[in-house]
Amino acid sequence: MQKSTFIFCLFVLVCFDLFSQQDTSINFKARKIILVSSSAGFAVGSLAALSQLWYADYNTGQFHFFNDNAEWLQMDKIGHACANYQTSRLMMNAFKLAGFNKKQQMLYGGGIGFVYMTAIELMDGFSDGWGFSWGDQIANALGTGLAVGQSAVWNEQKIYLKFSYSPSGLAKYNPSLLGKTINSQILKDYNGQTYWLSFNPFDFSKNKTKLPHWLNLSFGYSAFGMIGGHENKIVALDNNGNAIKFNRERRFYFSLDLNLNKINTKNKLLKKVFSVLSILKVPFPALEFSKNGAQFYPLYY
Repeated sequence: MQKSTFIFCLFVLVCFDLFSQQDTSINFKARKIILVSSSAGFAVGSLAALSQLWYADYNTGQFHFFNDNAEWLQMDKIGHACANYQTSRLMMNAFKLAGFNKKQQMLYGGGIGFVYMTAIELMDGFSDGWGFSWGDQIANALGTGLAVGQSAVWNEQKIYLKFSYSPSGLAKYNPSLLGKTINSQILKDYNGQTYWLSFNPFDFSKNKTKLPHWLNLSFGYSAFGMIGGHENKIVALDNNGNAIKFNRERRFYFSLDLNLNKINTKNKLLKKVFSVLSILKVPFPALEFSKNGAQFYPLYY
């Protein structure tokens, strides 16, 4: 099942990251109460709404598993990991600024996205046509683990999982699955998504360097030619009615990126903006490698 993972995670991390740095006249006790109650309220309310609006018509009443690990060339699994990573990262930051200690930040802030997505997986387990996916659940755990683990070991994020999107042009061939509008395509069309591992190698070295500490190397992964999950059952036609064959392929990228959280600024609003924008990979020139060879993009996003 293609869950709209980002629509929930982005809502959580944007709202709470902005909340966590607002009016300093609110004491820590009040911040804690507001943050915990609003987090719980959103989680319970949105899950209840999902249960009625999305799952009610598909409820089987019997829990079952579903193996979707071979679908979408694993793009959906990386999406789960990225969404959980970003949710955990920003929620830990929110809990930190609300006055929680480090252990609480990692336990509550870091775990909230994982618990939320686990609840959605459980609802999948009772739904006809889907089921509880261990692949999704492992990806959720890996994303949360990356954020919480770095906080525990380094007290900062040195390795980022990021996202970028560009319209693939394939959604029109199966809009019910890949999205009918640009907003839904960002969430559903895996052909247009790219996921990035972004880091500065000198962050792992004790040797000083004159290179900017905010400049990262970035390695990306995407896939293309996917009209369906497992295979392209739908026949795509061109303007003349001729069949178009799309070859499903994996694509790998090398590029640069900016770690916006390492740009020095005393402006609190700008820090908030940088923190939220760190969900996205900054557009840069990129090299693509696939079974068709190498290709250079002057600007990839």
